[in-house]
Amino acid sequence: MKRLALFLAIAAFSTASFAQNKLTKEEKKDGYMLLFNGKDLSGWVGNKQDYVAENGTIAVKTDAGGSGNLYTEKEYGDFIFRFEFKLTPDANNGLGIRTPLEGDAAYVGMELQILDNTAEMYSKLQPYQYHGSVYGVIPAKKGFLKPVGEWNYEEVEVKGNKVKVTLNGEVIVDGDIAEASKDGTMDHKEHPGLKNKKGYIGFLGHGSELYFRSIRIKELD
Repeated sequence: MKRLALFLAIAAFSTASFAQNKLTKEEKKDGYMLLFNGKDLSGWVGNKQDYVAENGTIAVKTDAGGSGNLYTEKEYGDFIFRFEFKLTPDANNGLGIRTPLEGDAAYVGMELQILDNTAEMYSKLQPYQYHGSVYGVIPAKKGFLKPVGEWNYEEVEVKGNKVKVTLNGEVIVDGDIAEASKDGTMDHKEHPGLKNKKGYIGFLGHGSELYFRSIRIKELD
């Protein structure tokens, strides 16, 4: 009986994990594509030592360093990107968009912060460094992350110069990167990647453990 119960529990967990990485009927009709199948890192390139497929998630493992980047195989221009993420205490990662495979994505492309805003170690960051911000360029609204350890849902829409970030149903960024940088960026650094028309999407490691799942995209170009 115990073996049967254990088998059923494992089967239920596996089914639930797989279900998290499926498109809804509406998404299929709307033209979304699944970027993570819940089982392996097919369709991704880059650091597959720190980033591993585990229990229906892409897990970033600190025992392997938690650094380095994992990118889509394909380049994207205008798109809607949806994903879920779960932070651990002090977690720090990033979402690279329209970035090449080499160089610092925050500058040669764009980086949207993925960050535990509540961590004491981040209490004195600049406004453009908190979760959801276009790093160095457009600050995000704060206060909409779920408690550490819970799953968050985020949607990123990129169209031309417009970037819109919705976190757990709340719009935290809705800006124009050309307008925001016309008189210089907030961090007073060069961001040539703001002019990129397309590039790769990637998760950008900073040595922290965290988890991603239900990753899908709709191309707009």
